[in-house]
Amino acid sequence: MKACIVGAGAIGGFIGTRLAASGIATSALARGATLAALREHGWRLNEGGVLLQAPAVAAQDAAQLGVQDLVVIAVKGPALPAVAQAIGPLLGEHTVVLPAMNGVPWWFAEGPGAVPGGPLDSVDPGGRIAAAIPAALVLGCVVHASTSTPEPGLVQHKMGHGLIVGEPDGGESARARGVVAVLADAGFNVTLSARIRYDIWYKLWGNMTINPVSAITGATADKLLDDPLVAAFCLAAMREAAAIGARIGCAIDETPEDRQQVTRKLGAFRTSMLQDVEAGRPIELDSIVGAAREIGQRVGLATPNIDALLGLTRLFARTRGLYPAA
Repeated sequence: MKACIVGAGAIGGFIGTRLAASGIATSALARGATLAALREHGWRLNEGGVLLQAPAVAAQDAAQLGVQDLVVIAVKGPALPAVAQAIGPLLGEHTVVLPAMNGVPWWFAEGPGAVPGGPLDSVDPGGRIAAAIPAALVLGCVVHASTSTPEPGLVQHKMGHGLIVGEPDGGESARARGVVAVLADAGFNVTLSARIRYDIWYKLWGNMTINPVSAITGATADKLLDDPLVAAFCLAAMREAAAIGARIGCAIDETPEDRQQVTRKLGAFRTSMLQDVEAGRPIELDSIVGAAREIGQRVGLATPNIDALLGLTRLFARTRGLYPAA
């Protein structure tokens, strides 16, 4: 098997290093300091005080890497439109594309059981991503792991090895079972899901409030939950997201209060969106909050709390150059 990681950052580097260390020929499409680090040091993952290294072939031009069996896309949402146009040389008739990204993916409004109305403008304006990456190649993926990059090309693992993989249209398939087996051999705790849309929505439901609120306030998750007014606002937005989920076949049985207790057990962590703000990186607001609002509009549900969350976070980010101007 030939695998390529597109976006060898915290999650991409985590997956890439483990795949390469398991014997999979794993390349990277990268640029800048990350490209230089991969060429000099190969894949590197610090996990439990042990440095795992493996050889890496890295390039800035996808044509240098050629057609792959597995392409893992692990870029931030704002970078995806440009990436989608660049990865064509990696894609063949039987390539599997595995987006290991936050939020609602571009393919969520495609195929049987999809959200009505075609491509989501919040995630894929004009359907450019869908046009560049054939839906037939895509497997859904949800990542449950916490990692960071203390320096380019070096990943620090914090917690979790969970991956959920499944066919966008539901059910099982030989290719999904094959990808699950490869990832399991690389040391991940992989679940083959027959309801990957639900798994995506469930994760979104759990982090769509904590992420942006932490970005606005600069507070760790525990402090958000300790403030009764902030916690109540988050609960209200989660109830709206749960109602949307029920309309699109992703009903959630758990209560928002129960989910907040799960988050509380994670302690004083800094969310990925807060880390992006602190590092001056564009934030992944559209796929996490914007998509929830847009889907709510399409199914006829009012979302006043989600609307407020989107508006406040968007304005906060715009004033700092971390979100496109209106």
